[in-house]
Formats: sequence, C-alpha cells, structure tokens
Amino acid sequence: MVWSSLFEPNLVLGGSVFDLSPDLMRRHNLKGLILDVDDTLVPLRQAESDPDLADWMASIKAVGDVWLVSNNVNSSRIKRIATPLEVPYLTSAGKPSRRKLKQALEAMALPPEQVAMVGDRLLTDVLAGNRLGLFTILVDPMPTLDQDRPRHSCLRTLEIAMLRLVGVSLEIPPPS
Repeated sequence: MVWSSLFEPNLVLGGSVFDLSPDLMRRHNLKGLILDVDDTLVPLRQAESDPDLADWMASIKAVGDVWLVSNNVNSSRIKRIATPLEVPYLTSAGKPSRRKLKQALEAMALPPEQVAMVGDRLLTDVLAGNRLGLFTILVDPMPTLDQDRPRHSCLRTLEIAMLRLVGVSLEIPPPS
C-alpha cells in the first residue's frame, strides 16, 4: 500500500453529511456508519444542531447502525448531540488513533468494509478510517444555522493543499 493512499477517502461527497443518503449506503453495501461530530454533524462553535439532523439521522438508522466518535473531550457537548438522536457515542478518540473506532466497530459486529467512517478532515477522520480498513467518506463541514453553504476552514484548506502536493486524489464523483 502506498502511504499516500491512507489519506485518500473512498468517496468525496462534495457536500455536507446531509448528502449521504440511505440509497448511497445501499449502493456501497454499507451497514453502519461511524460519524465524526464537530464540523461533520454540528459546527464546532455551535451549541445546537440543524433541525433537519434528526430526520436525516432517522433515515440513516433505518438502513444501518450509527455511532458518533469524536476527538472532542467535552463529553457533555457530545452527549447533548447524541442523546436526542438516540445514538451511542465515544469522546476523546484521539483520531487518527484507531482505538475508539475499533470499539464502535466491535459494538456494531460488522466487517470493516461494511462500515464507513464519515468526517470532514483528512488527517484525522479519513486517516483513522483507512488505517482500520473502513470505507471512508469525506464531507464538507456543516454550515452554521445562519449560513446555507459550508464554512471556509483554513486548516482544512491547508490539509487538502498539502495532500494534493503529494499526490492524494480528492475527486468528487459525478452524480449517478
């Protein structure tokens, strides 16, 4: 395996997590999702989630298991997000460490290739998922409630630019 492939997601959505549909999960034979929280489901500096998140989560849970795995050490914040969604969660994950992702994967009792790690960061979410053999999905950061488009993240822009320099491909597939 070429080391740069560890940073390449299996799928780049080119939109927020809301663009991940039950149909897309079925097309990729995904029976479970491990979701990052901050900036993937809820903007980091925002206390409440998008009102559409609960409906989206219900549609996803109808086709597979869902766990939230966050690097955030503030367990009360993650609990406040996970509880109304009725999904289990782990905090202080230290991604790209695989330890907490393994816990979620073992709890789902699914093979790694049937579980997707979904996140907005290449050097944490995608790298951790690829190191564990999960299907990895890169999404744009969730817009804040007063925006209708993703926020600009200097760190994410730098991360993408650096990885493109070493040959990592981040092509968004055409709609099917």
